[in-house]
Amino acid sequence: MQNAILKFEELLNENVNYIPTINNEILEVKNPGKWSKKEILGHLVDSAIHNLVRFTEINYAEKPYRHRPYNQMDLVNLNQYQKIDIQELTQLWFTINKQMVRLMKSVDEKALDYKIILADGSEIDLRFLMTDYVEHLEHHINQIRA
Repeated sequence: MQNAILKFEELLNENVNYIPTINNEILEVKNPGKWSKKEILGHLVDSAIHNLVRFTEINYAEKPYRHRPYNQMDLVNLNQYQKIDIQELTQLWFTINKQMVRLMKSVDEKALDYKIILADGSEIDLRFLMTDYVEHLEHHINQIRA
């Protein structure tokens, strides 16, 4: 878990000041059926919001915890990330994720083994969900930086 937290902090610290320096025309380029780089960052905001709730709820909710999916496409469109100032969007992304880092650092070792049931009925644990979140974040940051 420690490696995931270190990677998480590294991704945040390397990109909070870098992303707003990307030319706005590059950030807003849209290809058919694809998100712009700005919308990808917005998707990361939505992902952070939902996962912060999951990472928190699992500590007090009935076990096993039931993972609730969300409609990623609708959220990106409804939140109109394409129109938000990149400084504001980056700060929103950074602030929510800093809270997630604090939570991950403080999570009880025992809680990392809490079972989570996915929508398809398969099972994972909190450790996997947290680690997977960091990998998901890294994947999309790489898309933004490309």
